[in-house]
Amino acid sequence: MSLIICPGIHHPRLTETFIKELRDQLQERGAACQSETLLVFPTQDYPAYCAPEIFQFLQAHLGSGATLRQPEASLIFISFSAGVAGAIGAAWAWRQMGGRVNAFIALDGWGVPLYGDFPIYRLSHDYFTHWSSALLGGGDESFYASPPVEHLDLWRSPQTVQGWWFRKTDFGIEPPIPTNAALFLATLIERHGVLLPPVCEE
Repeated sequence: MSLIICPGIHHPRLTETFIKELRDQLQERGAACQSETLLVFPTQDYPAYCAPEIFQFLQAHLGSGATLRQPEASLIFISFSAGVAGAIGAAWAWRQMGGRVNAFIALDGWGVPLYGDFPIYRLSHDYFTHWSSALLGGGDESFYASPPVEHLDLWRSPQTVQGWWFRKTDFGIEPPIPTNAALFLATLIERHGVLLPPVCEE
């Protein structure tokens, strides 16, 4: 199992802070999960929105061909902003090559269609982004900040972002649950069996 972080176009320090907050949240929850690898796509070197570059990055670190079909080659994507566009393309390519995507988590992927044969989750920095993004695939569960926050705050400081968690059922959408973005993310990560290991990037 590998966790793939696809940042947006911003300073790498924001991603470092994001990962630290996730670690802290999982530690508070006493999460007992396992993961082989944490990969951070180096957007300081490649365009965040470039799916072929992300896919090649994954192949370089995780292998290709028959190795994609091994259980350890299953992935969870966490992507932000422009990185959502690149990550969803890489996720589709990974599936087409026989790999498994356990979950796809998009933070502020406004304007990016999100569809696939894997669980998809959206987080948004305000209500407008939430409902307008849902027109292009709302995901299995979603979160939006209330009160709204700045776009970068959702990535830099998810533990400070309060809002509403929405869940779909066979009978519609359940009443929203008040929570924060870090807890929403940690719950999804824990659900899909990932503990944040040391960062691996090139």
